[in-house]
Amino acid sequence: MSILDAIIQGIIQGLTEFLPVSSSGHLQLYAYVTGNPASETGFLFSAFLHLGTLLATCIAFWSTVKALAAELWHMVKDLFTGKLFKEGLANPERRMIVMLLLSLVILVPFYFLRDAIEYVAQTYLIALGCFFLYTAVILFLSDRCKKGQKEAGELTWKEALTVGVFQALALFPGISRSGSTICSGLFAGMSRDMAVKYSFMLGIPTILAGCLVEIKDAIAERAFVPSEIPSYIVGFIVAAVVGVLAIRLVDLLVKSNKFKYFAVYTLLLGLVVIGFGAAELIR
Repeated sequence: MSILDAIIQGIIQGLTEFLPVSSSGHLQLYAYVTGNPASETGFLFSAFLHLGTLLATCIAFWSTVKALAAELWHMVKDLFTGKLFKEGLANPERRMIVMLLLSLVILVPFYFLRDAIEYVAQTYLIALGCFFLYTAVILFLSDRCKKGQKEAGELTWKEALTVGVFQALALFPGISRSGSTICSGLFAGMSRDMAVKYSFMLGIPTILAGCLVEIKDAIAERAFVPSEIPSYIVGFIVAAVVGVLAIRLVDLLVKSNKFKYFAVYTLLLGLVVIGFGAAELIR
């Protein structure tokens, strides 16, 4: 893998992981257009790209990450001292942690369908196009839904499960994870600021889990190639820097009801991809 290729994929990952347009779908399109599918180093390189976007999330939301980490530590101490259930969901941070865990639980059964999900999108270009259209629909609807007011201290299991289901659907390439979780948060009545914050906090364990799976696959495939280390590092740095900028942009766009621009983009992209997929089937 060349350094230029690492930079391009780092930019794609950094932008599309957070912009509501699907990073997996765009990376798959990049591989399709360049005729350069995942190589034997693909799993490990993908892990480095995701670690870059994970770092970007922590940088952009450092105060929230620090507050939740501190509260999680207090919850662990309360568990061993018998105070956890007595305290209950005593503060917004503790309630948010519990709700994030509920959202994550929904992903567990879908993990076992991961290979089948990836096979569908990689085999049928039309399916990838349809997933882009789905993203367009939820983005369009999110700009028109009633503005909610719920903050961290008011979240319930209903909001958590709603976001969790939408995130699980985002395992399909072409369906944006950030777009799905932000839109579902808005549908569930969260304030716009809360929907963005919840989405990206939920993304931290989700992205980390994805990295661990990719590293496991890389080890199984013996995919580590020392000569590729510079490309891994470049991809990591580019994804992190571009990711921070993309997060700031998403926060601005959500608060100003501008998701419709991405709805138009994913709609047009989906139609183009479906057209190419249909042409392939005809041939």
